[in-house]
Amino acid sequence: MSMSNFVSPDRIRADFSRAMSAMYQSEVPLYGDLIQLVSDVNASTLEAQPQLAEALGFTGELDRLSLERHGAIRVGTAYELAILARLFAVMGMQPVGYYDLTPAGVPVHSTAFRAVDEEALRVSPFRVFTSLLRLELIEDLELRKFAHATLAVRQIFTLGVLDLIAQFERDGGLDEQAAQEFVAQALETFRWHGAATVSLADYKRLDGAHRLIADVVAFKGPHINHLTPRTLDIDKVQADMPARGITPKAIIEGPPRRRCPILLRQTSFKALDESIDYIGEQGVEQGSHSARFGEIEQRGVALTPKGRALYDQLLGEARKALGGFPSEANARRYEGLLASAFEAFPDDYPSLRKEQLAFFRYRATAAGLAASSLLGDIEGLIGAGYLACEPLVYEDFLPVSAAGIFQSNLGDNAQVHYAGQSNRDVFIEALGRQTLDELELYARIQASSLERALSALGVSSGTDAA
Repeated sequence: MSMSNFVSPDRIRADFSRAMSAMYQSEVPLYGDLIQLVSDVNASTLEAQPQLAEALGFTGELDRLSLERHGAIRVGTAYELAILARLFAVMGMQPVGYYDLTPAGVPVHSTAFRAVDEEALRVSPFRVFTSLLRLELIEDLELRKFAHATLAVRQIFTLGVLDLIAQFERDGGLDEQAAQEFVAQALETFRWHGAATVSLADYKRLDGAHRLIADVVAFKGPHINHLTPRTLDIDKVQADMPARGITPKAIIEGPPRRRCPILLRQTSFKALDESIDYIGEQGVEQGSHSARFGEIEQRGVALTPKGRALYDQLLGEARKALGGFPSEANARRYEGLLASAFEAFPDDYPSLRKEQLAFFRYRATAAGLAASSLLGDIEGLIGAGYLACEPLVYEDFLPVSAAGIFQSNLGDNAQVHYAGQSNRDVFIEALGRQTLDELELYARIQASSLERALSALGVSSGTDAA
């Protein structure tokens, strides 16, 4: 088959993202209410800040603002993770980053499957934060054995999607009909199941070890546990949720509110308590389970290694001063400590760029293209208005924030410590390939954009960006 007949992985990813959103809204109607709230807040923010709208237009962010940015799932075995890597590859998604959530009391390690090329991200920024359960952290050996046995007999993928993955790998792509069928078949892996595969008593044993262990082990499949639209003002969304009948979590995860947003801020509505049919010796047993919620994110500029080190230092200072996990009881105090700590982090883009704390995308301006015989370094070109730069949007995740979201939706028994238990090599072996380094990706985008801009201006690219 000619490659010209293949549907691009980016189109398949975009179609899958839309199908996932429609499915999740039908399963969790409250999520549809959340999307409407985010849309309303974004519209009012853009109207009030025309300069922001112009900046987002330059970078292509405006066109993809209304698209869900990510979802999250949790799987239980190396086999499941390896097949997911192949499934996401059909949609042009690669594993970026390694996240160990065990120090924050969540027995998983994770990666994010996403597109890495700038043009691909413009088509669809959809990504899936994918966690692998750490069964070896279950201290009860009998319960660990039960979890292993339960996971070993389930199949979370349809035969149809397995065939289509193999077809994609064999032929190098999928035609229109196969691509549509792939989306339909792949969606089944992420669908909610109102029936468990274990008894209510066994579910409670798993839940007693950790709510997330029960969520992964007790069901037929991983089910998407949340989707996430992007907002331009997460504080406004957080404040407005109660008026829309939506209960928000106590705090916004990530850095404090800033004039120049950095990295990622996240909040959510609390997980729904849903009716579940459990398998009992005498027939169906009625119970419930909390797993699915709606999340919102506000993304800022990606930070360099130097910037990330400062971020981690200041976040650590605030958390240490708090003396525990942020919660409803200490939310206001934590917000104050966080804001105070981050006063040490520059809050204007020129400083972030000059101090090499953040990544930027460069472009030649109309004035620069019209000028002749340009000389000077990068600072001089920017000062003269010949070279412009925009913040490079952070496309990845923060392990402490992810753990905070998980904990707020898993109950009090989620706050367990697994200090010193990281095992990246085991995760990579299960995945079947190395994860990409997100910081290297941002550095590459910044460097290539600067090179293109200087080339367009006819200036040597021998001087590095400050």
